[in-house]
Amino acid sequence: MNRPKIIVHCLVRNENRFIWYALKSVLPFVDKIMVWDTGSTDNTVQIIKSIKSKKVLLKEVGNVNKNTFTTIRGQMLEQTPKGYTWLMILDGDEVWSKKSIEKVTKFMRQNVTTESIVVRNYNLVGDIYHRLPESAGNYHLAGQKGHLTIRFMNLKTIPGLCVKKPHGQQGFFDSQGTLIQNRDPKNIKFINIYYHHATHLQRSLSRAADLQVIKRAQKLKTEFGQKISSKQIPQVFFRSHPDIVPSVTQRAPVSFWLKSIIITPLKIVKRWLFSPKSGY
Repeated sequence: MNRPKIIVHCLVRNENRFIWYALKSVLPFVDKIMVWDTGSTDNTVQIIKSIKSKKVLLKEVGNVNKNTFTTIRGQMLEQTPKGYTWLMILDGDEVWSKKSIEKVTKFMRQNVTTESIVVRNYNLVGDIYHRLPESAGNYHLAGQKGHLTIRFMNLKTIPGLCVKKPHGQQGFFDSQGTLIQNRDPKNIKFINIYYHHATHLQRSLSRAADLQVIKRAQKLKTEFGQKISSKQIPQVFFRSHPDIVPSVTQRAPVSFWLKSIIITPLKIVKRWLFSPKSGY
């Protein structure tokens, strides 16, 4: 039996702080990475090009809006070469520890009838050493609640896999219009692992470049986070890297924590009084 192959879709814009770490964290464990850049104005593209691997296929597709973002996702699916069993979604700010990516890709290669895989993520605040508490996560997937997401889908067993709805509401659906997470729960696997998600940190060295990206302005958070065990922090953050790649190991400044002293209690009360809209 042929070894099941894994392809990654990575859609980026102005991600120069984290894109090298994201790609490098999964590169040894997958077979191909399609990286499509949607009009970066920082040096994201140059950083991607610095990764000399035949596995990485870079394409520059130009600017997108919240609707054409979905169109581009669909085109990535259409242009995915035949022969791949699993699709992994990787954003330019998602960095995996070796232990987590090794565990999930091993499962994928050994379980080719599973349709999709749900995992947890550490939503970083302040720096790479702190995360929002699990109680702040409001996604409901695979019988779990918290900071959850589907990052792996089976290209062979899900009929008509496609992308619908504008950015911010975007989801993956089957040929009948059913969300992937709403298909037969027996075919959805929850694996209790985490990846680092820098969605609430600045993702380009330039704040102006950050603000050019759809919905990014509202994502930066000032809040006390729970400390992450040193054993769970991806070692790729501390690897030697080209000069073009910025270091992200600096800790948040004192000013961030001083603001957090005031803001965090208010956010906790808000979450307690007003239940946020439930995610999937």
